[in-house]
Amino acid sequence: MSLGSDAAETRRRRSAAMDHRLRAGFDAAAGGSEGLALVAVGGYGRSELAPRSDVDVVLVHDPAIGLDKVAAVADALWYPLWDDGIALDHAVRDTEEMRRAASTDLRAAIGMLDLRHVAGDEQLGHALRSAALSDWRREARRRLPDLRAAGRDRAGRFGELAHAGVPDLKESVGGLRDGVVLRALVATWLVDVPHAEAETCRAELLDIRDALHQVAGRRTNRLAPELLPDLAEVLAVTPDGLARRVRSLGRRVSHLSLLTWRRIEQVLERPQRRRPGRPPTRRPELIPLGRGVARVGGEVVLTADAAPPGDTALSLRVAARAAQNGLLVAPATAARLARSAPRLPEPWSAEIRRRFVDLLTSGPALPPVWEELDQAGVVHRWLPEWDRVRHLPSEAAIHRYTVDWHSVQACVEAATRLRQVQRPDLLVVATLLHDIGKGEPGDHCVVGSRIARTIATRMGFDAADVDRITNLVRWHLLLPEVATRRDLEDPATVASVVAKVGDLSTLELLAALTEADARATAPAAWSTWRAGLIGRLVTHCEARLRDVGATAGWTEPPPTSAASERSSSTPTSVRSPAEGHRVAGHPLRVGVAETEDGCRVTVVGTDRIGLLADVAGALAWAGLVIRGCRANTADGRAGSEWDLGSPPVDPASLAQRVRRVIDHDVDLERHLPPVSDDADPPRVVAVDPASSTATVLEVRAQDRRGLLWRACRALTAVGVGIRSAHVDTLGPQAVDVFYLVDSSGRPLSESARRDTITAVRASLG
Repeated sequence: MSLGSDAAETRRRRSAAMDHRLRAGFDAAAGGSEGLALVAVGGYGRSELAPRSDVDVVLVHDPAIGLDKVAAVADALWYPLWDDGIALDHAVRDTEEMRRAASTDLRAAIGMLDLRHVAGDEQLGHALRSAALSDWRREARRRLPDLRAAGRDRAGRFGELAHAGVPDLKESVGGLRDGVVLRALVATWLVDVPHAEAETCRAELLDIRDALHQVAGRRTNRLAPELLPDLAEVLAVTPDGLARRVRSLGRRVSHLSLLTWRRIEQVLERPQRRRPGRPPTRRPELIPLGRGVARVGGEVVLTADAAPPGDTALSLRVAARAAQNGLLVAPATAARLARSAPRLPEPWSAEIRRRFVDLLTSGPALPPVWEELDQAGVVHRWLPEWDRVRHLPSEAAIHRYTVDWHSVQACVEAATRLRQVQRPDLLVVATLLHDIGKGEPGDHCVVGSRIARTIATRMGFDAADVDRITNLVRWHLLLPEVATRRDLEDPATVASVVAKVGDLSTLELLAALTEADARATAPAAWSTWRAGLIGRLVTHCEARLRDVGATAGWTEPPPTSAASERSSSTPTSVRSPAEGHRVAGHPLRVGVAETEDGCRVTVVGTDRIGLLADVAGALAWAGLVIRGCRANTADGRAGSEWDLGSPPVDPASLAQRVRRVIDHDVDLERHLPPVSDDADPPRVVAVDPASSTATVLEVRAQDRRGLLWRACRALTAVGVGIRSAHVDTLGPQAVDVFYLVDSSGRPLSESARRDTITAVRASLG
């Protein structure tokens, strides 16, 4: 993919051509004046001029030269360049001003490290660069914490190159800016940085950025999705291959930055170098961590007597020891293991399996250890199937990570739940493999379960454990899908889950995996609302499995406290709010309660067709973000609970809005966005056989304000009753499920079902 030496040479030639043009302009403007020089800084200073980049130059002068003469030279130099359409980022400063600017402005200081003389007084330019390097090295200990803080701030604004939806090749974490920062850290002489590898990654990102300028026809660093196909064609790769490569480069640069900053922090914690007359400082101590494994500073290395070719467990022993002690694996150690460690035996030995589990249960220390070994090729030796998902972008917009990194982060989350399950080893292995089927044709849960079976068998788990890992991967979406889209009080719902899960131990593991998966996806994927719904489902399934177990004479452990906590956050039925406001003129009461991440609105009163549509319309009219809803009817009463992503609202004001909607005092069509033509049309289907007592209608659509109101209004128009509703919004996608009955309380007839589907589909466009 990389344009390689040809692209680098093109940048050098482009920079040399600009040098020639600027030199001619300077000679015409300044003649042979001493004490004046034109210098290049930043990317141009590195002779890396991109097709559409600005030309960063400074007209530098000796402080003794008069400002009138300097101004005359500057005007004579800049104006012809502007007339020629050259995009200049220019400045005029004396040498002392340059050094003062560098002392207060980190970006200026780093730019001056690459200062290069272009024209004029050559001695002046070289002296300034030497002074800039000397100042940087002398002040490094004071300035590096600020540089680190600036990098964290940039991360918050631009995200990570490896995971951002629209990555910025320059500013995102792991991008070109971080590559330049690594060069600056090398220049401090404080640490040994994997400089050659970092420069190779940076050069390839420069190649991609050059091609991006060519394709976009303008200066840009943002890898917009619409440019990806044309950019991939220029680089002679597939769009998917290009996306993966960019993410791979970003991940590597980011990891090298992490490694370097860890080393910097250790240096800053130590006292400065000794003064003359003091005893020499001792070399870093080698602390043994196990057979063939030792610690040096903040990194794990191999000892002199380590024998990778004959020690099959060595790579996993290194990984586990590093993660358990919160250390990094030295890049040279990872490279040596990838080069000389033998392939793992099939099946794995008990020690290898134990070390692998130790690694996966290490929590926040896992990702950097995994990353170093993955980049070096060691993970491929453990799990050849990992190549399927490495740097694979997720198709769902809500995911904040690539598939492989999401799986690793899910293991970090799972590590906080080890005490909630009887088999932590099965939990973390299944968590790591839960998305291993992504990127392949078909349902990734089904595909992944087959791959997981092969891997678990190779790992040496017994047949029962292999089955359990396989089932966990196969059904890792079961609990959230059922909890958010089905009536939890319908016996058929619980029966369907129990039939798939099989036993309490698997249910326990599945609940922990579900939470870890969601938390690693995005904050919105594990709200208190969703947690409560899943907790209710788990509690119902536990009760059913215990009943079955008692009949069959099973002995199972008591329910976990975590499941009990989850189940307590959402009631089993909608109750009338203890304190609420009556809706004037109507038998309804509205209550509002604050939650950890928003608020919950409860509406309870006499049932009638159209009530749910009216409440949904009132909430949409108020501009409230509906994240979820549960509604049910029984014995002429109706209740609904609404999970809102907003601070608590005034119940009196909300009750007034509900009254106005019910009384037709407001035209919601005017106040809510019109139906739009989505790229993906809404999907409206009847789900069989989800219930034997109602027709289950599922609506999937791009979420927008008023969507639920339109769907409920369509159901009202065809005269069907909503026995219960289950509304869930995850990211940009809404999934609304309705349990529908006819006027006699029975499932809809075939013709009524067709008419209902047609009406709802038409209402949503």
